[in-house]
Amino acid sequence: MLTPDQVADYLRQNPGFFEQNVDLLVNLHIPHPHGGRAVSIGERQLVAVREKTRLLEEKLRELIGFGEENDVVSGKVHRLACRLLATDGLDAALDAAYLDLLDHFAVPHVAVRLWGVAERDPDTKEFGEVAAEMRDFVAQMGAPYCGGHAVYESQAWFGESAPHLRSFALVALRDGDHCFGVLAMASEDAQRFYPEMGTLYLERIGELLACALRRHLTPVREPAG
Repeated sequence: MLTPDQVADYLRQNPGFFEQNVDLLVNLHIPHPHGGRAVSIGERQLVAVREKTRLLEEKLRELIGFGEENDVVSGKVHRLACRLLATDGLDAALDAAYLDLLDHFAVPHVAVRLWGVAERDPDTKEFGEVAAEMRDFVAQMGAPYCGGHAVYESQAWFGESAPHLRSFALVALRDGDHCFGVLAMASEDAQRFYPEMGTLYLERIGELLACALRRHLTPVREPAG
């Protein structure tokens, strides 16, 4: 007895089989995929084509949706770049980043910490002490960190809101291969920053902020060893 695979292989290798056996083709019926009645091969093929078309249309709508979302985020990143370019000082650049991330990206909690630069103002929270473990972690990140747990002391940077935060993101601020700070973001929403999320736009925001801040800072590399 032939197996189904052998029958299928034979039909693929002999496309003229049904032309030579028209009566068989006309009288052959198979179960309808959405009901118990039998249908002809032609009708079954039509059902299959319609189902495939439906799946392709759903996929297309999904891709269009992703594209539209990316266009919206890309526009926000562009406008952030324009605002940062228009700033004329360190405080103005920081304020622009804070306000833009809050108002346009709807990030409820944002903090920046800076180190390894000549300009250090003890009265400015951005220059607050950062533990060596935290600085090393940020410097070694190959991509922005996103997850449900704060890294080292970073949760405390968000003040009274800290106990209520459920997701966090960290983006390194770099001058070439020198890390001089970090952009930290957090939310009460556990799904706002999750480990599997894409980080392309977070990387770009970090690069833009780093470029804006470097205009007003002098990186100081610590001696090796």
